[in-house]
Amino acid sequence: METFFISHGSPTLPIDESLQVRHFLKAWKEQVFLQKPNSILVISAHWETDVPTVNVVRQNDTIYDFYGFPEQLYKLKYPAPGAPDLAKRVKELLRTSGFNHVKEDTKRGLDHGAWTPLMLMYPEANIPVCQLSLQPEKDGTYHYNVGKALAPLKDEGVLIIGSGSATHNLKALQFDGDSVVSWASEFDCWLKDALLQGRYEDVNQYEEKAPYGKMAHPSPEHFYPLHVAMGAAGEDAKAEQIHQSWQLCSLSCSCYKFTAATAS
Repeated sequence: METFFISHGSPTLPIDESLQVRHFLKAWKEQVFLQKPNSILVISAHWETDVPTVNVVRQNDTIYDFYGFPEQLYKLKYPAPGAPDLAKRVKELLRTSGFNHVKEDTKRGLDHGAWTPLMLMYPEANIPVCQLSLQPEKDGTYHYNVGKALAPLKDEGVLIIGSGSATHNLKALQFDGDSVVSWASEFDCWLKDALLQGRYEDVNQYEEKAPYGKMAHPSPEHFYPLHVAMGAAGEDAKAEQIHQSWQLCSLSCSCYKFTAATAS
């Protein structure tokens, strides 16, 4: 199985028909990933903790972790079942790989980095979902290694999704512009080239290697889900850009598929 990185864009994703990435995600089951997974593991930009943490619940609540958006967004629900067995498996794999401190959260549901894309991808909300948190004080290599620890899940029917954003500088959004700003375009092009050429170590060290790395990601939480998805596919995985669009002149919605190398 493949792993995926999704740029989820604005929280209005479930209701804004103008967003190109919305239409891409709505076609997910027919055009992108035809198998039905046993369960889904989401690594979202919107759950940050000091150590890796999994949500261990029977039923996921819908978390509205955004403010000032249209009222109808706050009425949407994504009542996917929890995946406590998957959560325990994630914890086991991480500990086996040297992540000795892994916590469980028995109350947390799904933040909007998980439920807004999943509402489009799997609208029936009948597939168990577990979330794994990020550690924003760590680096890209750390999160890549988190992904490597999770690699066996691909063979266990688990769909691994990193949900963040290929660029994410909210102070640079342009609500009245009509063209992509140059620094965002340069970073996005660099990322695509690095991934498609298999230069994963450069992506792990993006702050030093990429043009405008700090401008594209003033804080790293929206980028680290990519590192986890990348690591979970394995060292010789093949990357493919499966969607590309923009929001507000600087928010890249580039999405990637990582396909594990086949054994020779």
